[in-house]
This record gives sequence, C-alpha cells and structure tokens, in this order.
Amino acid sequence: MALAIIAEPAPLETNSDGIVQVGKTRVTLDTVVAVFKQGATAEEVVYRYPSLKLADVYATIAFYLNHQQEVEVYLRQRQQQSKEVRAMNQARFDPQGLRDRLLARKAEQ
Repeated sequence: MALAIIAEPAPLETNSDGIVQVGKTRVTLDTVVAVFKQGATAEEVVYRYPSLKLADVYATIAFYLNHQQEVEVYLRQRQQQSKEVRAMNQARFDPQGLRDRLLARKAEQ
C-alpha cells in the first residue's frame, strides 16, 4: 500500500471582522505567532490554549514560516488597527475622568 501524500490547507479562517483565527476556535493567528516568537513549542501553545489541536498549531506555524513576510504585514496592520481602536475608546471614555469620578463617588460615601 502506497502512502498518499495530500497537501492540506492551513487551518486558518478569516471571520467577518477580517481577523484570522486558527481552526474552529476563537484563537487568533496573532496569538499563535506571538507565543511562537516568544519561544513556545507547538505543545506549549496547545497547553496555553487547549481549544487548539496540536496538528493545527503545527500547520499554523508552518504557514507562518512559509509566508512570513505576508503574515508580518497582516500583524502590523492588526497592531495599527488595535492602536486606532484604543485611541478611539480612550477619547470616548476618558480613563482618567472615570478614575476621578469613581474616587469622588467613593469619597461621598
């Protein structure tokens, strides 16, 4: 019996917000790549995020290594979006003003 060699697509899906997720989980490509860059093995990634399958983590790391330039562009875009959303939220909900209001309310009690 001959072994059938079949190329399988990376277990990555883009959700409706444009965020790439691994397998059928809510764990993002960003998360897996960040933990991998910190030196974690695929087994350690699965230990930290038990909803992931080991094979999916290996496939995701392989995808990252084979498409590093494109993934890095995507990750930079995600970081920029994150900064923009954070700035927008801080403008709408001033954290310093909230702290001051909470302290004032506590002082009234």
